[in-house]
Amino acid sequence: AYISTLISGFFAFGVSTSILPRLIQINGQFAATNPEEALLQPFFQIQMPPLADVMSALIIAFILGIGMAALKEKTIYNFMSEFQKIVQMVITNVIIPLLPVHIAGIFANMTYAGEVARILSVFGKVFVIIIAMHLTIILFQFTIACLYSGKGLISSLRNQIPGYLTAIGTQSSAATIPVNLQCSERMGVSKGIREFVVPLCATVHLSGSTITMTTCAIAVMMLNGMPVTLSGMAGFIFMLGVTMVAAPGVPGGAVMAALGILQSMLGFSEAQLALMIALYLAQDSFGTACNVSGDNAIALIVDKIAGSSLSPQKS
Repeated sequence: AYISTLISGFFAFGVSTSILPRLIQINGQFAATNPEEALLQPFFQIQMPPLADVMSALIIAFILGIGMAALKEKTIYNFMSEFQKIVQMVITNVIIPLLPVHIAGIFANMTYAGEVARILSVFGKVFVIIIAMHLTIILFQFTIACLYSGKGLISSLRNQIPGYLTAIGTQSSAATIPVNLQCSERMGVSKGIREFVVPLCATVHLSGSTITMTTCAIAVMMLNGMPVTLSGMAGFIFMLGVTMVAAPGVPGGAVMAALGILQSMLGFSEAQLALMIALYLAQDSFGTACNVSGDNAIALIVDKIAGSSLSPQKS
């Protein structure tokens, strides 16, 4: 799953650096700033500095995750499980409902600054390129999976259509799992494999989101005259495949999880982060559809590798 995510990220980098310079006129820093600073003064502010920087948080998360899996104790596991539910509840019930208001403020401020027409004209073309890359990577994933597993490519793609359309409607990998399991069953993936791979990949396989995030980040950097290099973007792509796992299944959660590395590794300002949120959410449903479609391609590969080892034994 991680290899598939990396392939998608570097594929997006190659396409973006080849095509986007022809579409984006580099004009330097665009005028849009944080709407709270430019137009509206808050009645009060609550300063909440981060408890740790991004790398420290990731290392601690890895240590805790590996430690809990190795020790198999329940104390820290139960605490982290309940803490996860609290964070997911806050994101689902507070952050996500308020995002449309935040995005409306961003675009109102860009309109006030005279930038909205230029930005929307650029990103309208970028979205077309992103969706084309989504479809291309799905075709690539299923071609590799079908060649390896011996399944029919056309029938597998046809069976995946309900899962793709469901993901577009729900914008949630988690909500699409039941339909995606049915798609996997019609492809002939064994019960033990599909019930393990599909829910797991809904958390760890984020090829579509990686394509979107990488392309939008490069477009924002080009729009602001920031240098785009392979060395700089490679580290970002490697980290992106890890950090986006922090918010699986939540609509728009991937971009919220990636804000830290956008700021620390690419040097995005508050205005640029706000623009990334708006751009990502505008097409989040298509990225989710690409994610879940690739999940079943991975299921076909794993099913071939495992063979009948996980199939129920006949009595």
